[in-house]
Parts: sequence; structure tokens; C-alpha cells
Amino acid sequence: MSKLDLMKNQKFVFGSIHIVSNKKETLLERELKPFGITFKQWFLMVVIQNTFETPPTLNETAKAMGSSHQNVKKIASILEEKGFATFEKDKKDSRSKRIRLTEASYKLSEVIQAQAATFTSALFAGIDEDEMAKARFVLQTMMSNLAKMEQDERENE
Repeated sequence: MSKLDLMKNQKFVFGSIHIVSNKKETLLERELKPFGITFKQWFLMVVIQNTFETPPTLNETAKAMGSSHQNVKKIASILEEKGFATFEKDKKDSRSKRIRLTEASYKLSEVIQAQAATFTSALFAGIDEDEMAKARFVLQTMMSNLAKMEQDERENE
């Protein structure tokens, strides 16, 4: 029996989430390279397309991505340089910027949609719907716990 087999589930899951994330990002970087975008740039576009009905603010996007305002601004600025996004001032708060994806970003999404579907199918091969639902529940609980930890941290500052 290996050390991994003897490892407690919590410890195994904690480390595995990081490993899966790194390997997934590395493979996606290779897939996206011919299109001239990085995984993080692509992910920002995916989050905006799939999470918001209207162009989100930088802060809304950062929260949805689990990232910082500064990191999202940097990624969005690069997307703007590449013609995939634009910034616009918020009508209610001129200090806030909203990110609007351009037609070019939607066209790119259509082009890579089949590749993304193939990648996703390969990643989740052998995992049935019941297992996927359980994984979703665990990840949602972990995200909720992290949000509570962040809130507690802010309250203790």
C-alpha cells in the first residue's frame, strides 16, 4: 500500500485540488496557445459569458473568479489590447469600470467551443452524474467555507 493510499481523505483532497488545477491549467494553456490567449484570459471571458446578464464591474468579476480586483483588471486590460474586451464607466458609479466582451471574444468562443467540449469530456471521463452532483456539493461547501473564512478575516481586521 502506498503513502497516498494511507493518506487521510481531507489531506488527499486538499493536495489533489491543487494538482488538478495546475495540470488542467497547463493543458489548457497548450490548447489555447494557437489562439493567442492564456488560460486566465479565456477563463475571464468564460466567467463573464456564463455568469452575468450585463457587463460586470471589475469587482463583480473578481468575486465571481475568486480573484483580486487588481488581477482581473490586469487580465481584462490584456484582453482589451487584444480586442476581446472593452472598459466602460458604470452609469451609477463613475469610479467603477465594467468589462464588456467584444464580438471578437464571442467569435473566439464559438471557434474553440468544440475543443473545450472535448477537453471537458476527457477530464470528466468515468464520472457519472451522481458522483458529479456529490463533487459539486463538496466544492460548493468548500467555496462557502472559504467565503466565511474571508468574512471572518475582514471582521477581525
